[in-house]
Amino acid sequence: APPPRKKKSELDFEVQKPVLEGKYSISRDSFTAGGLLTSSSVTEGVPKDSQPSLDLASATSGDKIVTAQENGKAADGQTTNEVLGPQRPRSNSGRELTDEEILASVMIKNLDTGEEIPLSLAEEKLPTGINPLTLHIMRRTKEYVSNDAAQSDDEDKMQTQQTDTDGGRLKQKTTQLKKFLGKSVKKAKHLAEEYGERAVNKVKSVRDEVFHTDQDDPSSSDDEGMPYTRPVKFKAAHGFKGPYDFEQIKVVQDLSGEHMGAVWTMKFSHCGRLLASAGQDNVVRIWVLKNAFDYFNNMRMKYNTEGRVSPSPSQESLNSSKSDTDAGICSAVDEDPDDKNAPFRQRPFCKYKGHTADLLDLSWSKNYFLLSSSMDKTVRLWHISRRECLCCFQHIDFVTAIAFHPRDDRYFLSGSLDGKLRLWNIPDKKVALWNEVDGQTKLITAANFCQNGKYAVIGTYDGRCIFYDTEHLKYHTQIHVRSTRGRNRVGRKITGIEPLPGENKILVTSNDSRIRLYDLRDLSLSMKYKGYVNSSSQIKASFSHDFTYIVSGSEDKYVYIWSTYHDLSKFTSVRRDRNDFWEGIKAHNAVVTSAIFAPNPGLMVSLETSEKQEAESKAEDCEISDTIPSGALKTDHTEVLLSADFTGAIKVFINKKKNVS
Repeated sequence: APPPRKKKSELDFEVQKPVLEGKYSISRDSFTAGGLLTSSSVTEGVPKDSQPSLDLASATSGDKIVTAQENGKAADGQTTNEVLGPQRPRSNSGRELTDEEILASVMIKNLDTGEEIPLSLAEEKLPTGINPLTLHIMRRTKEYVSNDAAQSDDEDKMQTQQTDTDGGRLKQKTTQLKKFLGKSVKKAKHLAEEYGERAVNKVKSVRDEVFHTDQDDPSSSDDEGMPYTRPVKFKAAHGFKGPYDFEQIKVVQDLSGEHMGAVWTMKFSHCGRLLASAGQDNVVRIWVLKNAFDYFNNMRMKYNTEGRVSPSPSQESLNSSKSDTDAGICSAVDEDPDDKNAPFRQRPFCKYKGHTADLLDLSWSKNYFLLSSSMDKTVRLWHISRRECLCCFQHIDFVTAIAFHPRDDRYFLSGSLDGKLRLWNIPDKKVALWNEVDGQTKLITAANFCQNGKYAVIGTYDGRCIFYDTEHLKYHTQIHVRSTRGRNRVGRKITGIEPLPGENKILVTSNDSRIRLYDLRDLSLSMKYKGYVNSSSQIKASFSHDFTYIVSGSEDKYVYIWSTYHDLSKFTSVRRDRNDFWEGIKAHNAVVTSAIFAPNPGLMVSLETSEKQEAESKAEDCEISDTIPSGALKTDHTEVLLSADFTGAIKVFINKKKNVS
């Protein structure tokens, strides 16, 4: 008789032999020169287990710190000449300039008015919620966009700008600001008298209209950044009379108080049981669903009690890369037993430390490896069963975006401000392929795979989406993401790229406060979503678990939701490729930097309504399908939504829609 087949849960986590020796080994010939699997060697019909995947043995073998040395030639034949990071400018006498001197000497051009101003002054005028990446890019490009990209494409509305923190210098600043930006700064004096130093971020008036803030809304006068304590506030686009899908949304959990400073990115694992969050405090936090805690804790304990000692990292920087929670110490006792509706454990399952600057992006593999990228110019690899960093991939500039290859997670893509996209081979600890963006502004600000890994897509600072075939990382085509007329006809920074599986489309978020859905068959614009504010942040939009909705954070402190395909049949005069029918949720008192839907909401609906379902999902605790999780559509139209903000607050929402007949 054949040996009994191992249960899925055992398969997932044992330390396997390196992939190339295993049962499903793939011949070396199927690799292109230094490259990825050819399409013939991994076909769609292959069972999931046979797809090559990363394992702990190959992830931890070899060098612990890998540098981005692109040997030889790039896909397009350029030879490499890597330069180490930017050098600090010096005065004529050879003395290194101070930060202040550098700021004063750099002239920044306002893209809206064409005027120039020293960087030292411009930084005081930046919108609230500005992130360090934006600041860095502003220094690099010597360009500056004032905070009013929320305007319509065709008309320019007057709009106020943020005032200075010091009420006493307000008047003088206002004059400078008017001169520089040509914006109205009404009410500034009145606010200065009324609030004194709190005048910062309080210049309202016309700006409210652009940000859709109700004049009489008491919550808009809340102190910036103070915890939001009111019930969730709902609003919808003007002229959108409903029915609304998210009117009844409720906050079921608040995971605030852990992150110090802004959360820049949040990502769910593929199965939807783990959430990774990271940002300004350099620490990656992993949150686990209560009903999955035992499973992951056992995995962690199994690893530690079997006495496998991981190879000790050679360099000190890796020694500090340990997670906080000692395996096994954490137990279910510390949970609040009363709060049955809260899906996550209130404290992180673990914290990964090691990065030395803001984290910008995260990516999960199917078998619980996690990549994190940072402004410290590195990408680090972790695994949920391990406390230490498994490997550190060094770049020569900020790494703004990373993505595991969807079919072969031994590879990942990284996009960096040095203008290079790199396809890394994790087991071989090297750059397998790379290419470089052409054009004047080479900064890569977003990256992802689409069409199940067939193409790598990157987004640039100047609003281009460039596609490369993954097999050789050769240029394929590009889209200029911009409006045909009006103020947004200049391409703005791309902040996010999300594939829409099955439909051959991608969702692109950019700093003109627009989200666009493009059809990859002819690169046409399928839909443009408006309403939210994203003029300088790294905010990115993403889909719900069944791709019915799109969600995004916003600089006006709201979370915005659109139907991917809004029913326009009732409207006669509406353009079919525009979607202004947003629903907005206010539960934060600061810029909402990240908002995502849970990929498997069925795991999180409260116990009373789903005792049966819970039992079922326990039984198939680790059945993770590649497409929509099987239980996900049976949740009686329930969505689970998470949002995080500039102060580090994270909220968990559950939205139960009425039954749709």
